[in-house]
Amino acid sequence: MINPRTSKSGRIYSPGVLLGNWFEDVCLEEESLKDFLYKRENGELLIQKSRKLKDTLYKKEQLSISKDGYIHFGDTVLFVNLDVVRLPEEKAIIMGGNLSLAVNPDLGTLYTGDNLSAPCDLSAIEHVNPIGRNAFRILSLEGEAMGEPVRFGQNFGLGTAGGFQDKMLFLSSDHKSFQNMAKKSSLQPVFMTDEISYLCAWQITFLDPQLRMEYEGLPIPANTKVVIVHSHTNQALAVPRTFWIRTYFGKECEINCHTYLDSHKAEESKNHWIIVTGNPSDESTTMFNRPKPPSEETRVQNRELHEKCSE
Repeated sequence: MINPRTSKSGRIYSPGVLLGNWFEDVCLEEESLKDFLYKRENGELLIQKSRKLKDTLYKKEQLSISKDGYIHFGDTVLFVNLDVVRLPEEKAIIMGGNLSLAVNPDLGTLYTGDNLSAPCDLSAIEHVNPIGRNAFRILSLEGEAMGEPVRFGQNFGLGTAGGFQDKMLFLSSDHKSFQNMAKKSSLQPVFMTDEISYLCAWQITFLDPQLRMEYEGLPIPANTKVVIVHSHTNQALAVPRTFWIRTYFGKECEINCHTYLDSHKAEESKNHWIIVTGNPSDESTTMFNRPKPPSEETRVQNRELHEKCSE
């Protein structure tokens, strides 16, 4: 039985049937080829692919909800660097706003595949809601069970699929060299790789250097400032905010792995990160967007105002 095929114009072609000196199925192939060439010349193929790419990388993700207030292996979280105070003369050279860690994929590899390809760059974006680009999963590297709390000084990994379904890449770093360094700052680079090794191991340390010994081995509270350190090089994950890059998605900050110390030998705000979890009262938001509970003074004022209104 002959199965006819329909072209884009709606005309039905039957294989094995002559149309002049040509078979109809050959005419269908030629018409499909002309349609492809026309779309390529007019950029329609690139537009369709870029829309699909944006829909995937900016697809909304669901963050994990912490019931006990700690970070656990297997949690899906955001890593946010809070806004910094800038002097008027610094606004032109220092990027402001809250920034989140995100993948910055090579569009050349994305146009030829349906997942992230290694190596993949990273950047800091002005987007603190969970999407495919900035949602990371905390992974176990030493056999810890999923759901077990992550502790200060304990190795863990970070992985993401960038909103795609199959392939996951892992956050990694290595000593800088002439061939391997951050493009703008020329410091130790940070990148995503498809192989788990000792270069993918990270640790979280307490923010105050004077209390780190006391907090060693304790569970890490969620939604608080911490320092993320690369286990192999002992350098901290950082957002310099003075080095930005032009990407397909706009102007974004460079990410590197370097410990910035102040005069008191403590890490600067460039190395401060908040591990953000989901909001249990609203699945579409995060704990970062959750309003703070009112203080006791505010509660008294509200109570007095309510009593006056009721009179």
